[in-house]
Amino acid sequence: MSHIVGKSAYKSLEERINRFPQGAPPSETLYKILSLLFSEKEAALVAQLPIRPFTVKTASKIWNMEEVATYKILNELASRAILLDMDHGGIQKYILPPPMAGFFEFSMMRTRNDINQKLLGELYYEYLNIEEDFIKQLFFGAETKLGRVYVQEEVLSKDNEVQILEFERASYIIKSSSHIGISTCYCRHKMHHVGKACDAPMDICMTFGNTAASLIKHNYARKVDVSEGLELLHKAYENNLVQCGENVREDVTFICNCCGCCCEAMVAARKFGNLHPVQTTAFIPKINEDNCINCGRCERACPIGAIECTTVEDSWGNKQKKMRINEEVCLGCGVCVRSCHKQSIFLERRKEKIITPANSVHRLVLMAIEKGTLQNLIFDNQAFGSHRAMAAVLSTILKLSPIKQAMASKQMKSVYLDKLITKIKI
Repeated sequence: MSHIVGKSAYKSLEERINRFPQGAPPSETLYKILSLLFSEKEAALVAQLPIRPFTVKTASKIWNMEEVATYKILNELASRAILLDMDHGGIQKYILPPPMAGFFEFSMMRTRNDINQKLLGELYYEYLNIEEDFIKQLFFGAETKLGRVYVQEEVLSKDNEVQILEFERASYIIKSSSHIGISTCYCRHKMHHVGKACDAPMDICMTFGNTAASLIKHNYARKVDVSEGLELLHKAYENNLVQCGENVREDVTFICNCCGCCCEAMVAARKFGNLHPVQTTAFIPKINEDNCINCGRCERACPIGAIECTTVEDSWGNKQKKMRINEEVCLGCGVCVRSCHKQSIFLERRKEKIITPANSVHRLVLMAIEKGTLQNLIFDNQAFGSHRAMAAVLSTILKLSPIKQAMASKQMKSVYLDKLITKIKI
């Protein structure tokens, strides 16, 4: 009987996670992961929590529990980086982050003795790298991307420097953040436990702002100043790591320094590059064939295999090797430019304009609309019957044809829905 109750608690938690624009496809592996991270009681309680930040008082009301007991549970979860505890204008609030970039990653961002990290790493590898449903949903489930790539600033030309915007610079994110946290790379830590880690730097995962403050508070990140943050960015450049951060212009919460063999985003780009798992930079590399010696350094350095040496035949039938860049999959990171000792590769601004959401709320609303889950953000606290009912109504409207949606908007969606959307705060 207890096993059935346990399954029910984790099923409820799974459903709660999948109310967020970024979900987690059900599987037996996911159940095992959740059962390692959450007790049955914790799973049942967390399943009832809102998507948006909430206070102790809110959780106490939802759980029908005294505030002192509620506070104790919330702080215990925050101490394990399952919840983030943040200061919102002097008010302590909590939030359950999505699995990625979120509590999946946080669980492996330091060495711990309170959990079997080897088993957890093996389960993550099974769920993310073998089953792949989660990765496909994470990177291809919406047109708006979770992450975007930053260009290696050290290879920018003077012309590039004039064109690049501040929010397109990883250095600007570091310089402008209120808090900077450095943690163990989740991806390489996970791969270490399955014997597949590379030798890229481990202590180089970056978080910012309130997320960093919470992780620093509970020793899941160490606090660094701007100077050290920039030094680590330079170290990432030297190791040909790709900077992949939150796909927003303001208040970026993370920048991962990714290798091509361990990191989820780069592995997905290598496997499914034409589907564009992450948003590219605004730049694209070009090869100056007049002085390229086809040495292959750029091909070996590219983290996603977007460059290859091909054999071409001229009009006289002569065959020769040429380096070719697959612009359809290229991230525009600039790693290849750095690797070229002949300076035969340079960056150009892409012709197409890259659209970046303003902030996390903007990105989440766009992703929710694209996935048909906007109702979960608006009618957030579905522990209450009224929210569940209204979410069901809006869900039905969002699934209608465009013509019927337009008809519905005249009756319900226009003024009422517009006001609700303006109240969304993530």
